[in-house]
Amino acid sequence: MSWKYKAFTLKDAKLSGLGLYTYLIVLLVKCACIKRNLYNNYPIVLLPDGRETTIHVLKDITKRYYFTLRENSPHFSIAVTPCDVPIEWNILHYKTALGSLGKIPDDFGPVDDLKTQSQYKDVTTLFHYKGNSVETYVGTFSNPSFFMLEFLSSERDTHITVYLTTDLMHGNRFPELPFDPRIEVTAVSHNSASLVWKSSPSALKSRENIEYCLLVNEKHNYKSLCAADTAVRSAGGKWGQQSTFPISSYSQETQSVMVLSNREFSIVHKTNNADVRQICIGNRNTYTVFNLSSNTQYYFDVFVVNLNTNASAAYTGSFAKTLAEPKPKLIQMKDGKIVRLSFDGIRQKSYSLEYQGMHKKVQFTFQTCRGQIRAQILKNGKILVSETIENLRHIILKGKVMDKYVVVLKSAQRYPSSIMVQASSYIHKSLFPLFPDNLKIKSFNKLRTCDSITIAWLGTQERSMYCVYKKKIEEDQIWSDMSNVDKCLGPESRPKSEKVSCKYFHDVNLQKAVATETINGLEKGVSYMLDVYLMGSSGTLLRYQGKVVKTRKKC
Repeated sequence: MSWKYKAFTLKDAKLSGLGLYTYLIVLLVKCACIKRNLYNNYPIVLLPDGRETTIHVLKDITKRYYFTLRENSPHFSIAVTPCDVPIEWNILHYKTALGSLGKIPDDFGPVDDLKTQSQYKDVTTLFHYKGNSVETYVGTFSNPSFFMLEFLSSERDTHITVYLTTDLMHGNRFPELPFDPRIEVTAVSHNSASLVWKSSPSALKSRENIEYCLLVNEKHNYKSLCAADTAVRSAGGKWGQQSTFPISSYSQETQSVMVLSNREFSIVHKTNNADVRQICIGNRNTYTVFNLSSNTQYYFDVFVVNLNTNASAAYTGSFAKTLAEPKPKLIQMKDGKIVRLSFDGIRQKSYSLEYQGMHKKVQFTFQTCRGQIRAQILKNGKILVSETIENLRHIILKGKVMDKYVVVLKSAQRYPSSIMVQASSYIHKSLFPLFPDNLKIKSFNKLRTCDSITIAWLGTQERSMYCVYKKKIEEDQIWSDMSNVDKCLGPESRPKSEKVSCKYFHDVNLQKAVATETINGLEKGVSYMLDVYLMGSSGTLLRYQGKVVKTRKKC
């Protein structure tokens, strides 16, 4: 195919020098517009100088941009960042043939594939790349020139960012990477990994304008911040309208944000399958990532970010597998002996207790002293019981003589908790007292006066001692006082002034086993927390759920 341009000739234009160059550029763009079918119906767009451009590329459709060089700016640099899938891109140089005094070959014109470009002596492929890495090309031309950029995605629709600058002295917006940009994993435990990397030359020049940000995930490494941002979006996460490193100051429903210091923050992005952590740490080049899952492979990426331009460069990512959680030491339980365990609410600690039954029936008794405890009972590796324990719980299991049971206990909450555990093959000799089905204390509104309160609670058929205690409490402290009660502490921990009475009680008919107590000498319009303790024959106690009642203001 040959292109003829009888309407535009050099003779008619009577141009020379820069005017000739301008004429040729206009002519070339007109030709490109006329032959738009060669460009997949895309118009050729001018690529702006000194500004990062986001370009959307449709699958199997080449998208083209052009730019020019003039005599006073012979240098240029182009950086292309794929944001999702590998792309193929080229830089084509169209010679202006100024040395031939403006003579243009009849068959001169841009083409739409690399195979046919070779037959055009006026078109040169300066650069060709296919992949998903960030690539930069720097060129120098003494004569005014015209350049075409071609972008093609073979996998799916995607987007890329392109940065062109003709000012190499001041136009570099990307921070520099060191000669060896690898991330080294220096230490790994079952829940943490320590990382170190060489400092960016940009950080050494201007520490205030440079920041390091980490990305931690369980899938793979990312070669650019743009690619990481796209992956989180496609997985269902949200981290801003644009790439949020390192200036993410807001939180979405899918984020958990922790501000570490003035220049440090951590964001956990909740995705469909796993969490993605974004951690910005200022200009330090070492960091230890905590709270990782055990026996899990993690991928670590470090991005150095220019805070002035928000542009970033990616270090070579690394990965490491955390160590398996050490098997907890088995605590041997003796028959009938009570074991008390505590959890600090910070570390996800667990206890494993082993008990060998002496008879076919075995009874496990749990009494939480504070908070809620997640309990599992296993036999031969099979889970027999799995539930959250609060207050008192008896569990009777049937098996064979000398069966071995393992009890695994974990805190169900993120604040301190504790529990007492007992296992026994002699069910009738349990150290824990018998207890009613309902451990709540009931108050009677009609019997409530300005200086007295009447309460009732359920008892048992076994003769036991019940002690009643009262405590004056401020209304704004009710929740904190009741949530911090240690139910395993007995009356000996209470001041004598809080004691109301102690009495023995039982009833063969459980429907009539209801004990009552009237507490006198109270202040008008004041709230009191009332407690009842059941003291077993073995000395082990059971504490009922506390009740807060307020005396009347007017009588």
